Amino acid sequence: MSVLRNIKSLAPLLDRVLVQRIKPEAKTASGIFLPESSVKEQNEAKVLAVGPGAFDKDGKRLPMGVTSGDKVLIPQFGGSPIKVGEEEYTLFRDSEILAKINE
Repeated sequence: MSVLRNIKSLAPLLDRVLVQRIKPEAKTASGIFLPESSVKEQNEAKVLAVGPGAFDKDGKRLPMGVTSGDKVLIPQFGGSPIKVGEEEYTLFRDSEILAKINE
């Protein structure tokens, strides 16, 4: 099995969405550092790559709900984890993405 050296070489298929969780802030706006135990894992992620979409029963491609660069809300559990070096990523189906965050 070959080791994935660069996440940019990974192209999701069908309705898969490649995301990376946004790391929670370890310090407050005023500069106070928070203990690691009080920093909860975020359910926010950035979309890095999106597949072309799944097919419907008539063979037409279904549009994806998110695009690369979107900020999204993902489930706490699930998805397929991928590790490249020290970085962690997750593949979800488009239908598993909970919401798109508009800023």
